[in-house]
Amino acid sequence: MEHESDLDWFCISEQKLICSHCAIVGSCQGHTVTPLASRVTAVRNQLVDICEKMQLQAKRIELFINQTLTAKERALQVEASGAREQVVAQVSVVREAVEEEEQRLLEAVQREEERVEQCLLTQRAHWGQALAMLTQTRTRLVHTLTNTPDIQLATSGQEIAERIEEAEGVGEPCDTDHLNLNTSCSDSKLMRGLWASAILLGPTAYGSANLTFDERTVSSVLSLSEDLCTLTFLPKRSRQSPPYDPARFDSWPNALGTLAISSGTHSWVIDVGESGAFKVGVCYSSMGRKGSGNDSRLGYNVQSWVLSKYDGDFSFCHAGKNTPLHVVHKPKSLGLLLDWPSQTLVFYDPDSRAVLHSVRHAFSGPLMPAFAVADRSVTILH
Repeated sequence: MEHESDLDWFCISEQKLICSHCAIVGSCQGHTVTPLASRVTAVRNQLVDICEKMQLQAKRIELFINQTLTAKERALQVEASGAREQVVAQVSVVREAVEEEEQRLLEAVQREEERVEQCLLTQRAHWGQALAMLTQTRTRLVHTLTNTPDIQLATSGQEIAERIEEAEGVGEPCDTDHLNLNTSCSDSKLMRGLWASAILLGPTAYGSANLTFDERTVSSVLSLSEDLCTLTFLPKRSRQSPPYDPARFDSWPNALGTLAISSGTHSWVIDVGESGAFKVGVCYSSMGRKGSGNDSRLGYNVQSWVLSKYDGDFSFCHAGKNTPLHVVHKPKSLGLLLDWPSQTLVFYDPDSRAVLHSVRHAFSGPLMPAFAVADRSVTILH
């Protein structure tokens, strides 16, 4: 395309050089145009701005490299060194405490073992002498019976009475608890807490992902959600009469879980929310289900162990005995850890992993997760 004058204009719309004729009546009529000198000045100013911004950015980068990163590198060494020292210090405190507690417990077990051994030796010596005397007395009486003439036997009542009195004085042996090792000698709140934390926070976490409420056991005063994970206490007007089932609790607001535990290590968490009255724990499957007596009341018989909340207070309940628990932070959920090999049941706060209570017991049969709720609802969390 030929132009009728010098290309001293710039068409901003088409980004090209044009002549004045193009701008007025030509192909760029109506477009945004500007004199070439103005365009050049604008481009120069733009380049100056860009270069200044790049220069400022370069200074910031240089400052970041020379000051910030250098300071970070120095701080990193200090902070990493401090972190290592903290780890070593914390582990050292824990190690020292564990070693001292280990030594204390081993010495306690040793003392208890020696006590029982001494009792056994004393009992063995005592009853060994008693057996020898009883055998000797019996031998004399048998000799009197078989070798004494009738006339002499008839007049030997005093001698026979003395022998009988000797035999009766021996008494009967009795197996008592002081002849057994008291396993509480190895019990330690510190060790239980560390042990529970190691299991709950360690690389191998234990859980019961498939645990739900056993609908056959759910009391008629409770409702069970469709997913079998939430129990809700029902007002009287909403209660129904479910079909009879020998497994169902018919009076107390109880329910059992579907898991029967007789080996391994298991944990589960219950969301108790705002419930003001509930129990969580374990019981034997043979625990009573019918009636309003203590046989079917969680925590009030020898077949159940539960943590209870009622009227704002927490307690541990077993065999009708309530042990008050000092719980500073009122948890919205409660965790249970059952370790069958060590026969240990732990109640803990899932958020802080703080142990609320623990108990060791020689469990004699499979244990079922046990629950009761008399206010609002509780939910098994997975």
